[in-house]
Amino acid sequence: MLIILSVLGPYILDLSPTQFNVSKKFLPPALLDHSSWPYLFGTDQLGRDLFTRSLIGLRNALLIGVTSVAGMFILGSAIGMLSGYFGGWVGLLLMRITDAQMSIPAIILAITILGVSRPTPLAIILVLILAGWPAYSRVARSVTLSERRKEYVRAIKILGASDARVLLVHIAPNILPPIAFVAILDIARMMIFEAVLGFIGIGIQPPTPTFGTIIADGTKYILNAWWITTVPGLLLAITLCCINIMGGALERSRNKILLGFG
Repeated sequence: MLIILSVLGPYILDLSPTQFNVSKKFLPPALLDHSSWPYLFGTDQLGRDLFTRSLIGLRNALLIGVTSVAGMFILGSAIGMLSGYFGGWVGLLLMRITDAQMSIPAIILAITILGVSRPTPLAIILVLILAGWPAYSRVARSVTLSERRKEYVRAIKILGASDARVLLVHIAPNILPPIAFVAILDIARMMIFEAVLGFIGIGIQPPTPTFGTIIADGTKYILNAWWITTVPGLLLAITLCCINIMGGALERSRNKILLGFG
């Protein structure tokens, strides 16, 4: 529902998220004061519609969160599977790279890279992938180490299956269940990270709305226009709660399946 709202919502009232209208600045949410219609979430210090801006911010946060987690999953799983399957100096080298990457705080990495480059959506996604893939690599390596010792892997190798086929067809599907739960929760984490980057000024740049920039702009007017920060913050919090609930439901379903097989 939130995904649909983030895509279609900005077109419902046909209000510009970037157009200034100072004659309508600081209007309270129409949900509380009907005289502010059609500004459902009110307006900001420049008279811009907060409903449209918040939904576009939600869309950007979801896009960056989902895309970056997908990149982490692909890169981390590939490195972890190669490390666990081949072992030896290859596995040792890949794990040392993973450990080195995990030792760098994500926020320091983001500030360093985005501070000297243009913080476009693509740049932010790449930074998040670079910061987050080691966690997936460790899970993938652990599962691969366990699977490669099993009889079915030995049997299919005797039958002539290549290493690539063993990894992609037989081991990769076993990595999905434990990583799926981590990935869903990571979407929420990356959305928060994107908002933090926007708040400190190195996220997606204006005039494109993001949760971080909207909330940062509203902090100057928190006493007389609380809705500028509160409403986008509540929308972000609700979205994060929904993602966490979905992740918890997935984990419970996985545990029931494992108990059923056990």
